[in-house]
Amino acid sequence: MLALKNVSKRYGDAATGTLAVKDLTFTVGENEVVTIVGPSGCGKTTVLKLMAGLLEPSSGSITVDGQEVVRPPEAVALVFQDYVNSLYPWMTVGQNVEFPLTRKVRDRAARRDRVATAVESVGLAGFEDRYPWQLSGGMQQRVAIARGLAYQPQILLMDEPFGALDAQTRADLEDLVLQVRHAFKITIVFVTHDIDESVYLADRVLVMGPRPTFIEADLAVDLPSPRDQIETKELSEFARVRGDVYRRIRRSSELMRTGNTQATT
Repeated sequence: MLALKNVSKRYGDAATGTLAVKDLTFTVGENEVVTIVGPSGCGKTTVLKLMAGLLEPSSGSITVDGQEVVRPPEAVALVFQDYVNSLYPWMTVGQNVEFPLTRKVRDRAARRDRVATAVESVGLAGFEDRYPWQLSGGMQQRVAIARGLAYQPQILLMDEPFGALDAQTRADLEDLVLQVRHAFKITIVFVTHDIDESVYLADRVLVMGPRPTFIEADLAVDLPSPRDQIETKELSEFARVRGDVYRRIRRSSELMRTGNTQATT
């Protein structure tokens, strides 16, 4: 569904610019959840913006369903961490969810049907006429997710969407992501700083190395479904993968701190 081949990104000119991403090659399959983790500042968000067509790679290629990404693809929706600024405060919940559809779906009744389905799927039925500022942070992020779902993308990209939320709300929305994945048969790429979250959600965890970003490890997550916030995290396999991810990130963070980023490249 999604493929990156030898993708690099340099900010500035070729001689003196900053190389942020180096020769990334990986694929994401249909209806797969892939999480991306790595040390702070390693370039995870840059990688997501490249996949979303918001940044142009300096070299290499990115394809979605076989089509090269040269602008934001119709098949991709993006959910940001900053849900406060991604929602329009003067629009109701329903209007916020419907807004991206106005160009894609001309028929008003069809748009309303999509909005109703998406809002219900994230547990906000009955809140369509509320404004974002009347909702809690977790509910606002549910609106942002519903807006992405109403667009009916093949791929949902999520950039640390739960980083500003409390632990219980975060856990509830993690479970929502897994429910949405199965209900909508959607491919999800999820960037996070939270190691437990990266393992709990994923079919695969991509661990990014120190800047310039490269894939330090591509780890399969063999956990039973459906997953449970307590039972899944008590499994020995969860602890094993979590420990592996943590050790790799800690090593990369130390390399970044000391400036010895070439040690693992």
